[in-house]
Amino acid sequence: MASTPSLCIAVSLLAAGCLLAAPGAQAHGGAAHSGGLATASSSHVAAPFDIVHTRVRVDGRHAVFHMAVSGRAGASRPSRTGQLAGSQVFSYVWPTTLDPAEVGFEPRSGVLAFAVTAHPDFDDTPLFDENGDGDLGNDGELWHSHWVVLQPDAACGKDMLKVVDIPEGATPRLPATWPGLPLLIDSPGYSPTFRGETVEVRVPLGGATALAQARHDGVTAALRVNASVHSPLLCVVDVFKVASGNLSLPAPVGR
Repeated sequence: MASTPSLCIAVSLLAAGCLLAAPGAQAHGGAAHSGGLATASSSHVAAPFDIVHTRVRVDGRHAVFHMAVSGRAGASRPSRTGQLAGSQVFSYVWPTTLDPAEVGFEPRSGVLAFAVTAHPDFDDTPLFDENGDGDLGNDGELWHSHWVVLQPDAACGKDMLKVVDIPEGATPRLPATWPGLPLLIDSPGYSPTFRGETVEVRVPLGGATALAQARHDGVTAALRVNASVHSPLLCVVDVFKVASGNLSLPAPVGR
């Protein structure tokens, strides 16, 4: 994929939170995580985001996105600020080599990643009522899933990434479950499952059959809504850990 090299983040940004990994198996929580990327635990990373294993595999007609950490996955979420501008998003992210067109975006529009996020100050899943209270717009603090398209933007910091903005008046190709934000983001409603140290999401392959030939990585990170709520709207501002250590997307999708 032509845009993959743009994922590279400066080593100086990652050194505090990333250790190189290689395909293999990692024993954790009494079980062996096979395939994918095994990563050594790091005392420099908060345990809920300290990646020790990342894998994407095809299981029948679904892709299973899996990540294990050294602590309890999902245990930490951003504090509520009461406003959109400057609010935070915590995330578990699987960057892939899959073309964004495979899930409904413009071809070659950036790096397609699957993400599980939580953010108490806004809701970006307007088609779904995750907390079941009848209000579609008040459950952003619950963990939920997205497809996002990423590109580097110096306005987010040196060598940092953003979720791609949609300029005013532009009409790019978008998935049917696009949430209406001026971003290349999809809110497909696939529910994450947290069990102890792991988070998993089962994603119907649908048209994205090319995923079986893709490669991937794993990232935990914080994003922030721009304080002026203008482009770039949503920046990656704090990389907690990268499974490969260098965002090289080395792991093949398994079976």
